[in-house]
Amino acid sequence: MPPRLVPLQHTRITDDVILSRARDFYTELDRRRTTRHFSTDPVPREAIEFAIRTAGTAPSGAHQQPWTFVAIADPTIKARIRAAAEREEHEFYHGRAPADWLTALAPLGTDEVKAHLTDAPWLVVVFRHAHGVTEAGERVTHYYTQESVGIAVGLFVAAIHHMGLVTLTHTPNPMGFLSDLLHRPANERAYLILPVGHPAPDARVPDIRRKALEEIADFR
Repeated sequence: MPPRLVPLQHTRITDDVILSRARDFYTELDRRRTTRHFSTDPVPREAIEFAIRTAGTAPSGAHQQPWTFVAIADPTIKARIRAAAEREEHEFYHGRAPADWLTALAPLGTDEVKAHLTDAPWLVVVFRHAHGVTEAGERVTHYYTQESVGIAVGLFVAAIHHMGLVTLTHTPNPMGFLSDLLHRPANERAYLILPVGHPAPDARVPDIRRKALEEIADFR
């Protein structure tokens, strides 16, 4: 049976409007910065809901949408995540990480202390579905899950910046403890943690630059 198709809801716009929107969106996103310094001020749950809804609009392999976003505001759970993450990060910074990796991280000033995991009012832990599971418990193959979840996270980050908040892509290594702490099913793999909130009044960021267009693009 052929798939059911519906009309594309799209209104064509002129080139000058396209370019105006492109410039405005780039200018807005170019102001986005990652910070590890969060205010403890609350953020409405509805804002997180809309960011997750935005992430859920991402394209995915065979439209299988292989992601789960676990949003956590409970201080007790956040404290448990921080304690477990800092144990893993201590091992990483003091023996597990190769020297060249530590050298690459040095300009960012990161270490095993992860105060953002308890300071930020929300932690959003993203899980990738390695495969699906039917109601009968049968395994369903999923396709391009890494790519699909990566795109969804990118849309989430853009949505958070657009609403005037900040976030951080945190990937403790390894991350298996997140599945245990959050009681996720066996087919889900922790992908990363996204603290979300307002920046602290004294928030600082590394003095770094982004690559120029000619360094990241090749037009033929």
